[in-house]
Amino acid sequence: MSERRDGLSGDDLQWRRPAQAGGPAPGTPPAPQQPPGPPPYAGPPRTTPPPRGWRPRLLVQPPPPRELPAQDLARIDAEEREARTITYGIGLMAGAILLVVLLILCGRALF
Repeated sequence: MSERRDGLSGDDLQWRRPAQAGGPAPGTPPAPQQPPGPPPYAGPPRTTPPPRGWRPRLLVQPPPPRELPAQDLARIDAEEREARTITYGIGLMAGAILLVVLLILCGRALF
């Protein structure tokens, strides 16, 4: 098989690029005319100046915050320990009640 200048030979010849004729291919419609684009951006519209003597509103500055009272850290720790003890006590009571209910239900099922 002989190879052409574009590297195609044999069955590949059907895939070659068409010859440049300078115009559109036959049977294709002409390209549609594009409408003219939008005009270039002219910038934002002009604004009217504020009245003479106008100034922005001034905000009243609040006074600085006052100092917070000192905390009694030992008292806070004691109250947290007391609250933890109460929480554990309630949890133990609830667990004991659930255990008794479970024993009653299992006892009724077995006997």
